[in-house]
Amino acid sequence: MASSLVPLSAPHPSWFTPKRLLVIFCVINMLNYVDRGTIASNGVNGSLGTCTSSGTCTSGSGIQGEFNLNNFEDGVLSSAFMVGLLVASPIFASLAKSVNPFRLIGVGLSVWTLATAGCGFSFNFWSITICRMLVGVGEASFISLAAPFIDDNAPIAQKTAWLAIFYMCIPTGYALGYVYGGLVGTYLNWRFAFWVEAILMLPFAVLGFVMKPLNLKGFAPAESKQALISEEMAVQEVQEALNHSAKPTKEKFSHMFSKMKCTCIDLNQFSRFIKDIKALLVDKVYVVNVLGYCAYNFVLGAYSYWGPKAGYKIYNMSDADLIFGGITIVCGILGTLAGGYVLDLMKSTIPNAFKLLSVTTFLGAIFCFTAFCFQNMYAFLAFFSVGELLVFAIQGPVNYICLHCVNPSLRPLSMAISTVSIHIFGDVPSSPLVGVLQDAINNWRETSLILTSILFPAAGIWFIGIFLHSVDRFNEDSEGQVTEVDRSNATPLLEPRVTETSDSSAS
Repeated sequence: MASSLVPLSAPHPSWFTPKRLLVIFCVINMLNYVDRGTIASNGVNGSLGTCTSSGTCTSGSGIQGEFNLNNFEDGVLSSAFMVGLLVASPIFASLAKSVNPFRLIGVGLSVWTLATAGCGFSFNFWSITICRMLVGVGEASFISLAAPFIDDNAPIAQKTAWLAIFYMCIPTGYALGYVYGGLVGTYLNWRFAFWVEAILMLPFAVLGFVMKPLNLKGFAPAESKQALISEEMAVQEVQEALNHSAKPTKEKFSHMFSKMKCTCIDLNQFSRFIKDIKALLVDKVYVVNVLGYCAYNFVLGAYSYWGPKAGYKIYNMSDADLIFGGITIVCGILGTLAGGYVLDLMKSTIPNAFKLLSVTTFLGAIFCFTAFCFQNMYAFLAFFSVGELLVFAIQGPVNYICLHCVNPSLRPLSMAISTVSIHIFGDVPSSPLVGVLQDAINNWRETSLILTSILFPAAGIWFIGIFLHSVDRFNEDSEGQVTEVDRSNATPLLEPRVTETSDSSAS
């Protein structure tokens, strides 16, 4: 007997190649940050109406003018999305263990789309604030799950470069949001800016529901499905047994069984979530990486908020917004891409990532600190640009460590906790604290130098990570690891499938 494998039909490559998946995620990420830049733009955010001493008044513009918001309320509005993002990120990451991640992204982006459209229909401060919080909830599903998907499907030699391309969309989106919001607010109405964003995101929300499932490494939906089938069979058997008993007894035990079942599911999910959190907190490599990231984001968050004002006060820049925006977008794109490319050239390992993080952050701190010491504006811009280029190089390496120092099944939660931490301990408190410092010393140069000096501890924390014992867990078996059969069924989007059959012939 001879046997051979003959393809019944030629393989048809899927439209969803890894590169196209990366492009889709980049567009979604950029739309997220375009929205953040839009609400901060002068065209959308606007200003309060003013009255002169002679009694001549001018009407306000944008959100602040229409809703008559003071500066505190305006500040709350710009950061309201953080509430939803911080609360929902760990929840979506935990649900990824029992629900297909792409469906979670579809749900999240649907919430984002509806909330963004709701911003355009808002009628007062509280209505738009609630919508901004829901924008954060929608964004949470995407932020914690997109990076693991990219890490799974990127070529081995280009993983950090692909992550860098993804995170490059952050400064690019911000800059585009400033321009987009300014144009729409000037020529149309600020409400149209949110409606157009919702229309642009809608196809991606629908895509999360209609595309074939694409599972993350370390998750076994087939097993989860089998467990669900077994559970349903068990319920059916119990129900059949109860049918032979008296009706009151059947209803009583059915009610008791349903309550016990729901309680067990809730307790199991909660205990698993606590167990996963504990696993992250005892991982020294992960904790050191996130601590350095928090210190880094403390500085970058204050730079983005106070930078133009500090530049105007210190160097009398007439176009401080344009200058700092231009530096951010150019250095953000080049620095982020360069950081990922260099780590891939060095060979992507956790110790090498820590080396790159500590060196680039330390050198970037030196250039930025020196820049604020110059009296000449052009010398400041030259040194500050080089410093920004260096500090933006950390995006790829720092997220590479978050993804590779943990078990594959913990990657969504790892990204979620990292995101929550860098906001809670980084950019959220930094802006008001820097404002308090400036009020106390009343010198923007000294305030900027004190702020910039925090980059040195960040570099020192990442330097410690070089000497920690680290293991790349990307290929480590997870609890409920996907089998080969499950893997072939779980990745129909990226791998062409060939149907094979055995032909037997008599010899």
